[in-house]
Amino acid sequence: MNAEIIAVGTELLLGQIANTNGQYLSKQLMGHGVNIYKHTVVGDNLPRIRQAIRMAANDNDIVILTGGLGPTEDDVTRNALAEEYGLNLVYDQQALDKVEAFFQSRNQPVNDANRRQALHTEGAHVFQNSAGLACGMAYKHTDTWFFLLPGPPHELKTMVEEEVSPFLDAMNESRDLLLSRVLKFYGIGESALEARVHDLITQQTNPTIAPLAGQDEVTLRLTVKTTDPTEAKKKLDELEGAVCERCGSFLYGYNEDTLFSRALDHLRSKGWTLAVAESLSGGLFGASLTDVPGASDVYAGGAVTYSNEAKEKQLHVTKATLEQHGAVSEACAEEMAAGVRSEYGTDIGVSLTGVAGPGTQEGHPPGTVYIGVAYPDKTHVYKRRLRGDRASIRRRAVKEACAAMLDVGSER
Repeated sequence: MNAEIIAVGTELLLGQIANTNGQYLSKQLMGHGVNIYKHTVVGDNLPRIRQAIRMAANDNDIVILTGGLGPTEDDVTRNALAEEYGLNLVYDQQALDKVEAFFQSRNQPVNDANRRQALHTEGAHVFQNSAGLACGMAYKHTDTWFFLLPGPPHELKTMVEEEVSPFLDAMNESRDLLLSRVLKFYGIGESALEARVHDLITQQTNPTIAPLAGQDEVTLRLTVKTTDPTEAKKKLDELEGAVCERCGSFLYGYNEDTLFSRALDHLRSKGWTLAVAESLSGGLFGASLTDVPGASDVYAGGAVTYSNEAKEKQLHVTKATLEQHGAVSEACAEEMAAGVRSEYGTDIGVSLTGVAGPGTQEGHPPGTVYIGVAYPDKTHVYKRRLRGDRASIRRRAVKEACAAMLDVGSER
């Protein structure tokens, strides 16, 4: 089955909110064997919604419209479908009872605008909304199914999980499944990675393999179509094994993983705690780690020691090291990592010092970075030469620190 997702809402066109519903629906539908061929965004304009419906129906088995089911005058999605195919709008009694009970419980009058949220096209299958008031629906016109779903993400996700997924399962008589696994790589460029797996890409049938470039990293999406989840896993495992034979040293995670979440998971698995000392990154490393939920059971804290005086005072970097080697040096990174580990009493201490640019520092060009990792029994220092502007050098430096902890891309 092929599908198009039409997101309705002028606020989407204006960039006031992001279309996260489209991303969510694409992932969910893939698990039901539905191929997403197109994403469309249209404003709250009835003639344009009708035109989008008409065009999508020509090419797809399923058309999903999100948004425009609320009580206001510009919520016209259901009206557009009804007018396009000459259908009447009728109330669903269960949804109507919920709308009326909602306002009565708040001692507020129920008007016709509120009741509109219980309307659906005649002949439709109604999806109840346990997270809101506007009901959804599925309506089949000739060979095309139309799904109308609410716009608020929480309502949409709840309806998909509770109502739409079982409905799609019943539609999918062949029980086809599209399952994907995303492999995430760091320390290797897109062209270099693609060259290593070129034969796998050119020979692909089922499963398929697709390289995707990300910010500072690369992903490979492996996708299999099957009716047997066990067979799907087996095929994905075999293809992943073939990929890892060629570039496994750069693989750091899967699907929603990030370098920061994987670094924390790695330390957590060992029962280790972490403290960081930052110079050129100015606190970016600590902030990126604490963006990950649950970081507090691993990350103890850190010190932003931008000046030499701060390095001496807070991390006990010796004056002799700073005078003989400078702040941008292997010796300084080593002492910073050991110092922050000692100060916070953690198992691991990580330091970042270097030159973010745009000018040189201590004779070093922008992009010169030293990363120290102090373990209980040893300390390693990694030197990196990073390219880009000031912001990208700082961003990549903190990712390099995670890669160092994970020992990802060590063959560079």
